Amino acid sequence: MKITLLSDQSIRLEGATAPLTIEADDPQRYYSPFHMLASSLATCVYSVLHSWASNADLPTDDLMIEVEWSFVEDPYRVGDLKVELIWPSLPEQRRKAAERASHLCTVHNTLLHPPTISTAVRVG
Repeated sequence: MKITLLSDQSIRLEGATAPLTIEADDPQRYYSPFHMLASSLATCVYSVLHSWASNADLPTDDLMIEVEWSFVEDPYRVGDLKVELIWPSLPEQRRKAAERASHLCTVHNTLLHPPTISTAVRVG
């Protein structure tokens, strides 16, 4: 897989290559926790779609997933994630099914129904 940092608030995942690489056109752009969050979502969606496509006998060589996010205040956080499936070989009649399948991603569902987070401080 290849993850490309498109901007400070977007990534593209391409699944046809191995091993995992993370690249940026701008040498000043670094892989932030927000890129990691988007990469997690994109990787999960890719995995679900790859499995779905295998069962449907559809090629995935040209499947790419882009994730873009924006921030909101009070508290400052990622407030919006937009996932775009770029899949030129996907037949038009399968697009809605692919979109539905992408929603089966566990990371997608975790973000829609956030877990309880607890923090503890340990000494020693």
